[in-house]
Amino acid sequence: MSEKGFTHLHLHSQYSLLDGAIPFGRLFDRCKKLGMDSVALTDHGNMFGVIEFYTKARAAEIKPIIGIEAYIAPGSRFDKTGGGGVKENAYHLILLAENLTGYRNLLKLSSIGFLEGFYYRPRIDKEVLAEHSEGLICTTACIAGEVPTALVHGDRKAAREAAESFVKIFGPDHFFLEIQHHESLDDTTPDVRQPMIDLANEMGIGLVVTNDVHFLDAEDYEAHNALCCISTGKLITDPSRLVYPPDVYLKSPDEMRRMFRDVPEACDNTLAIAARCNVEIDLSARHAPVYTPADKSTPEECLTRLVMQGAKRLYGTITPEIQERIDRELTVIKGKGFASYFLIVWDFCNFARENNIPVGARGSAVGTIVGYCLGICDVDPIQYDLLFERFMDPARNEMPDIDIDICQDGRARVLEYVRQKYGQIAQIITFGTMKAKAVIRDVCRVLDVPLAEADRLAKLVPNDLKITLDKALEIEPELKQAYEQDERTHKVIDIGRKLEGLTRHASVHACGVVIADEPLTSFLPLYKASGSDDIITQFEGPTVEKVGLLKMDFLGLKTLSVLARARDLIKDLHGVEIDLEKIDIKDPKTFAVFAAGKTKGVFQFESGGMQDLLMKMKPDRIEDLIAANALYRPGPMILIPDYIDRKHGAKWTLPHPIMTEVLQETYGIMTYQEQVMRICNRLGDIPLREAYTLIKAISKKKLAVIAKEKERFIAGCVGKGLSKDQAVQIFELIERFAGYGFNKSHSTRYAFVAYQTAYLKAHWPVEFMAALLTYEMDSTDKIVEYIAECQTMGIEVLAPDINESGVDFTPLYKDGDKQRKGVIRFGLAAVKGVGGRAVEQIIEARKKIGRFKSLFHFCENVDLRAVNKQVLEALIKAGAFDRLGGNRHQMMVGLEKAMETGASLQSDKVKGQMNFFGQMSGQIDYAEDHKCLPDVAPWPEPQMLAFEKQVLGFYVTSNPLSHHAEEIADYSSMNTAQLAQSSGEKQVVIGGMVTRIRHNITKNGRNAGAKMAVFVLEDLQGTAEVVLFPDTLNQFGSLLVPDTVVFVRGKTDYRREKPNIIASELIPLERAREKLARGVKIRLDAREVTQEKIVHIRSICQRHKGDRPLSVVVRTGKGKVYATADRALCVNPDVEFCRQMKQLVGDENFALAK
Repeated sequence: MSEKGFTHLHLHSQYSLLDGAIPFGRLFDRCKKLGMDSVALTDHGNMFGVIEFYTKARAAEIKPIIGIEAYIAPGSRFDKTGGGGVKENAYHLILLAENLTGYRNLLKLSSIGFLEGFYYRPRIDKEVLAEHSEGLICTTACIAGEVPTALVHGDRKAAREAAESFVKIFGPDHFFLEIQHHESLDDTTPDVRQPMIDLANEMGIGLVVTNDVHFLDAEDYEAHNALCCISTGKLITDPSRLVYPPDVYLKSPDEMRRMFRDVPEACDNTLAIAARCNVEIDLSARHAPVYTPADKSTPEECLTRLVMQGAKRLYGTITPEIQERIDRELTVIKGKGFASYFLIVWDFCNFARENNIPVGARGSAVGTIVGYCLGICDVDPIQYDLLFERFMDPARNEMPDIDIDICQDGRARVLEYVRQKYGQIAQIITFGTMKAKAVIRDVCRVLDVPLAEADRLAKLVPNDLKITLDKALEIEPELKQAYEQDERTHKVIDIGRKLEGLTRHASVHACGVVIADEPLTSFLPLYKASGSDDIITQFEGPTVEKVGLLKMDFLGLKTLSVLARARDLIKDLHGVEIDLEKIDIKDPKTFAVFAAGKTKGVFQFESGGMQDLLMKMKPDRIEDLIAANALYRPGPMILIPDYIDRKHGAKWTLPHPIMTEVLQETYGIMTYQEQVMRICNRLGDIPLREAYTLIKAISKKKLAVIAKEKERFIAGCVGKGLSKDQAVQIFELIERFAGYGFNKSHSTRYAFVAYQTAYLKAHWPVEFMAALLTYEMDSTDKIVEYIAECQTMGIEVLAPDINESGVDFTPLYKDGDKQRKGVIRFGLAAVKGVGGRAVEQIIEARKKIGRFKSLFHFCENVDLRAVNKQVLEALIKAGAFDRLGGNRHQMMVGLEKAMETGASLQSDKVKGQMNFFGQMSGQIDYAEDHKCLPDVAPWPEPQMLAFEKQVLGFYVTSNPLSHHAEEIADYSSMNTAQLAQSSGEKQVVIGGMVTRIRHNITKNGRNAGAKMAVFVLEDLQGTAEVVLFPDTLNQFGSLLVPDTVVFVRGKTDYRREKPNIIASELIPLERAREKLARGVKIRLDAREVTQEKIVHIRSICQRHKGDRPLSVVVRTGKGKVYATADRALCVNPDVEFCRQMKQLVGDENFALAK
């Protein structure tokens, strides 16, 4: 019996989100182990995983059977008015694709479920099922199917009628009654096995056995139970939770046949169905859309015409070199049938430009002269030696890939244009998985672990994108200890390990879009999230390309929006229009920004390491920026010192003039893949397209390809006059650096964007920084960082003001004088807790009445439904009402009364009930309104500052550190400004406030894999980064609390652009005198020592008696005299002592011994 085998036809993978727990790799391994050579995939209503299932199954030599467990509406799929829940509004039904027609019908049915029938679940109905039944085999599914549901209720007539309806739709050979048998957890689980068998015999319908598989092994039950609770938000102890039988795992053929020994033919039918299901999906065909030119010409003719028009506009005279390049690219593009592709990209880029939406290609597409002439990208590939072959290879059978950057504000408009014009467009799905930290939180939640403990465990998992729970247990001793010693933690992590990596949810890819000119459902299934109108593919990006569709990346690039906003501000405020495509790319003022490392806010160039590189490199041409962009990455960073030295005069030579010519731009350093391709081509006679293949082979260590091309390269070099040894040495260089080489096309495009941002920062700093701050309003850290940069640039950022602030950060010029230095007013929408709709209502009211004159006047004139109490409280805390009279505490206490009065007055206006004062409203003196506010004292300064930090992210009125300024100055050996101007390694003590803490994992050394920390220390002069390696963190980590004042003892590290401190000790403020004032040292000049001064010194010491020794150094004409005062003059060096002694001897003559 066991030799007959069995095929599971009802199985839920991890793509039955938070319901199935089966990844495909493990599934196929398990099938092989159990001796099963075929298996079906029937996820709940979706086809998310079918291509991955299909390709991996075939690779594992397992026959894939593609299906879904569909949801069938009881009536029409459009009827969404029924009561009840999922059970009352959808039956289950298994549909399996018998052939390619059936597969295509599944694509359509799954799409219809999401796009038309979604009501709790993606539902179809029998009407649409009948239209798309060809090529499908249908079974009645689990206990939730229509036929078994009727039998559960004892309604054999309804069961028979349901079965007859399916026989009518599919035919008797394509419809089966499905039977299952599961362990019952209680006596309430209905058993319809025998009634189903009886119905099958009575109606002559085939029987099929399934096991409703949801997990692989019996021991996975506990983890699957937790997964279902995660899905439904229940605890595993909740008796009302969704519970599956413990035996819905992938049973062996023996187990299945033993359970159904009374109906062996039902097991045989699983094999018969598997034999009938033969879907062959063609993953080599391409389905690119066709562009239809308005003049009825062919796409190829239209493309040629547009390219030549663009070439004349851009080059003026078309040289033979330009014409040859155009002809060569057009030949390849036309030959591969991609003319329409380029025209579609041209079309929507053209639409964007006509509507003032900044747009441009990035990546290897920048290397095409066709794209340049069409206006798809703005970089001349001939001038910058960019290669078409890096973008498109005639020998490669793959779709081209033009990634487009679009101003994020205009992205939706461009997508809508494409949708209106081409019809078939969808965004692309992406799936989130259960990562290590998240899975701990999820499992803790369903196991009812207290939130604080769950948070502690999750935080013990290191912040590393590739971290797993197993790896975390290896490198985090505290987590391992908890796992080994605490039973509950052990359970959490064991369940987490089983669930880790499973698909958790679906979302929308940030920029991926698929376009077609025939129905997308001919090639893939579509999806629509509940509550959204966005149509999305059910396949991820790589899968979309795999099935032959055209995928494009429409990336909403924030920097383009910043540039557009800055240009608009410049035009509005100064009447100057700036065309960033035509600015001087040799502007000294712009390059001065780069050379000084003042690149905060400059695209791609604002990190500390990049600033360090720029200050050493001193770039003075766009080519330096292109190189910096390419070199500043792991790997090629080792070449940066050579580049800098050679740029500043160091000699270099290469073994052949061709190499010298190709690498001249980068001072003999192989920086770009295009350079390596040129050398392989010109020196080694390897065609450019094959040279790119060689580069990829080197990076992937494909030794056979490398060895083959090495022989060809050496032969070519020898033919150019090089010896074989020289040729071998050059190839070894290529092997070493080809893996480092960067895509020059991409680097060039982004270098130009970076230059444009730096240009605006150099020439229009107020407008640029206002635009930058506006587009970082969602990030408090960035707001704080860029406001600090404004201060460095001498630009004042004013606190929000209810009468002057707009939605965004706004440049202001005093009395409208644009020649004076401008300031930036904080945007209201950047205040935490104040949404965009509220700000729009405020500005709308302000336009009608002019200025708000009091809190009461404000509440009388704004829509208090949008500008609610929470919004007003945030604005008060931010100081936005400060200029209207009254203190913030008064406004907060009097807010409810002001809102009630305002709402009442608005209601009267609506009703037309104007009282005497309303009629005379033009004469109301709102200037006295603040006297109506409650008589309460202002908030204490610490509370007021805490509220400012809460809603703005930084302090406006004053800095809490100012209260500790003397203490910090006394006990510190230097401040952050002095640190920045100093050099060389030295021991220092610096006091300040702890901000912006982040934790990392050490990569090297004896503590490799252990946790370390980096935080920003802020004093009144600036900021500095402090590094705590694992040993120091273990000892002083408890002091790492945001906004705490500490002193850092450590050594300076100047290896980066901004010096940081390697901490050896953290000292809390209250222990500073004890730890940092071991003694007092004063210096005196013998010529200035008088009896009066000595008496004064003694008097100060006696008033501040303590246990710290006083040392005196007296400078005389013959040298220095050192003395230590007697014990009677030992002092307590508190702030008052330090202040008095400095006043007496001078700051420069006073020091604490640390």
